[in-house]
Order: sequence, then C-alpha cells, then structure tokens
Amino acid sequence: MISFLISAIKVIFLLGFLIGIHETGHFLVAKLCKVRVNEFAIGFGPKIWQKQGKETKYVLRIIPLGGFVSMEGEEERSDKEGSFSNASIPKRIAIVSAGALVNIIFAIIVYFILSASTTISYSSNVVAGLEPGYSAESAGIEVGDTILEINNKNITTSQDVSNVLEEAKNTEITVLIERDGQKQEIKLTPTEQKYKSTGIYLHALEQKSTEIVSIEPGSSAEKQGLQTGDIITKINGEDVTGNPERLIEILQTSTEDSINLGIERDLNQIEIELIPDEESAYYLGVQFQMPEDTLLNRIYYSLYDTKGFLGSIVESVKQLFSGNTSTAELIGPVGISEIVVQTNGLREFIYILVVVSLSLGVTNLLPFPPLDGGKILFLIIEAIRRKPLKEETEIKIQLLGFSILIGLSIFITYNDILRLF
Repeated sequence: MISFLISAIKVIFLLGFLIGIHETGHFLVAKLCKVRVNEFAIGFGPKIWQKQGKETKYVLRIIPLGGFVSMEGEEERSDKEGSFSNASIPKRIAIVSAGALVNIIFAIIVYFILSASTTISYSSNVVAGLEPGYSAESAGIEVGDTILEINNKNITTSQDVSNVLEEAKNTEITVLIERDGQKQEIKLTPTEQKYKSTGIYLHALEQKSTEIVSIEPGSSAEKQGLQTGDIITKINGEDVTGNPERLIEILQTSTEDSINLGIERDLNQIEIELIPDEESAYYLGVQFQMPEDTLLNRIYYSLYDTKGFLGSIVESVKQLFSGNTSTAELIGPVGISEIVVQTNGLREFIYILVVVSLSLGVTNLLPFPPLDGGKILFLIIEAIRRKPLKEETEIKIQLLGFSILIGLSIFITYNDILRLF
C-alpha cells in the first residue's frame, strides 16, 4: 500500500509540476503583455480547490493530465480591454510560445546541473595511446596529439570521433591535429571491423529483464518475426530468463551463422531462428585521455553533454516525422507513469522529469493545431495576410487537429496498456 502511494505521488507530482510550469509560462507572459487572464487551471475534471483573485480565478482540478490559461478574447475574439485578440502579433506569439519555452529552459538548466554535479564521464580529444595495427598508428598520429577536427567537424570528445567515423565509413578522412603547438593535417582511412547485429534492444540491465523494448527497423530481428514485447527466455538452448547480461554476452560473442531463440509471446512459447546481419564498425585505433576533474572542465563537458541531450530529443521528433520511428514506439501518460514508478532514487526521478519536460516543450512547438505551435502558425499566417483567418475556418482546423490528436492519444494509450501486460 505504501509503495502504491509513493508511486502515485511520484506520477502526480511529475505530471502536475510540468503542466504547472507550462501554464505558468503562458500566465506570466500574458500578464506582462497586459492581457486579461480569466482563469488559471491545473488539471481537468471536477474542481477540488479554487480561489478568485482580483482578476483571475485560480483552479485546481482532480485529473492532473493537463491545464489551461483562459484569456479574454482567446477562444472568441473580443474588443474588450486586455483582450488577447487585440494584442499585437509579437505579444500573442510570446504568450503562446511561453509555456513550451519554460519547459525547454527548465529541462536544459536542470540537466546541466545534473551533468555538472557528477564526475566527468567523457574522454577528451587528447591521444593517450595507440592500438597496434590500426590506421592512426600507420598514419603517424602520436601520443599527446590533440585531435581538433575530422573532415572539418569539430572534435571535443571521443564520441565525436565515433560519430564522424560512422558517417565516413571506410573512405579517406582528413584529421586536423595539434602537436607541440603546431597544427597539421593527416589523411587516413579508418580501420574496418566486422561484427554481427540483431537490431534487438532490451531494458536497462538493472531491470534484469530480457523483454524486447524496441527493434531497429529493417534489422534481422524485424525481418525474422521478432516483436516488441517478446520476452527472450532461451538462447541456443540456454535459459536466460531474468539474465540480460548473459543474453547480451551470447549475442555479441556468437560465431554461428544463426541463433536459436526461445520466445514468450502472449503467454505462448515459440522458437525463432535468428540470422544476425553482418555490419561494420570503423576505428582510428586511438585511446583518449580522461580530462582532469576540475570545476571548469565539469562546466565545459556539461555544456557539451546538455547540447547533445537537446539534440537527441529534436532528432527523435525528426525521426518520427520522417517515418524512421514507428508510432508504436511512442508513449503517453500511462507509459510515462510506468517509467516514473520504476525510477530508483531522486537523481533518476529528476532525469525522467527533465526528459519529459523537454519532450513536452519540443512537441508543443510543432506547427500542428491545437498545439501551441499550431497557434503560432496561425499568427504567422495572420501577419503575412495582414488579417486573421475567418473565425469559423480557424475553429474547424482546430477541431480537426484536436480529433487527430485524440485518436493518436487513444492509440498510444492502448499500446502503453498492452506493454504493461
């Protein structure tokens, strides 16, 4: 019972807090722009608390899955003093975008603090050692060299090197290094190494689960019938239930052309023969120094880490709209709640809070009605036309967009529930 209450409090706090700061962003900027706010509400459904201020009614409702700021002249155009529809277009754009921007700014600041409060996990761009027989050694790179650029792309950490090599593959690259205060270019072709890939992704190891949480599109796992939600119970006859470490070890070290998997799917046991794809990885054969754990280095690498974190969320949204990510992999309030419940410790909870906040902010700025980005799009159209769309037309577009979002929400919630069981 206590565990259930703690889980419920965590979920309610996360959703309520993020919605609260989102709506507070709209509210504060509206006030700054002299726009009248009739009601500031957190949650939906029956009221559990309310207070009438000098101008605004403050309301708390029972279902913490949303909220709203009701402004004079927002839903129906009004000529009253303090009307949203009478405010200038820049002011209206500022008000509409404020909620999402607060979520994004909050996420960036807190993520930076989280990153800066731990020891540096990134290796630097200074060469500490060379692997015999690899391209870096053959091309003349030396211990102590600083790799500044590869193919004109800045290098800050070893991860940057990996990203550039993955893009370049086995083509010749240009490496700009600094040695004894002098810069010089070295041309080389990365060393190629073959490995086998299945395209299977599992839960974090600490969850001790062999359930497949996602499958890479076009991978051997997808082609041979594996599905998200499958639980791998055996591999080549060996029981790996609850032992993801052993499962990963066998997948990575197997030299056989095929792997026999025992799968639990919908309480049924099935067998699948998995033939891994052969893929290539590319290396310089360089070991990098770990940076000194100083305050300045923590700030420097935390900024780098935060930039990468922000980029990963934006890239995820791009992947979804480009069709490279399935809508079946999206999660909604139910899925988020399940992740929040499984968090261990304050740090992990705050990290999930940050991820959801950033995701909420970025998706809200998408130019799709009735999201904030859709409202901003209408305002841009109004600025170009020098007059607003017909109110009836705008309402119809908003209702169509709302219907699509409701349908998508039902689909996502259905998938979330299926994943739970």
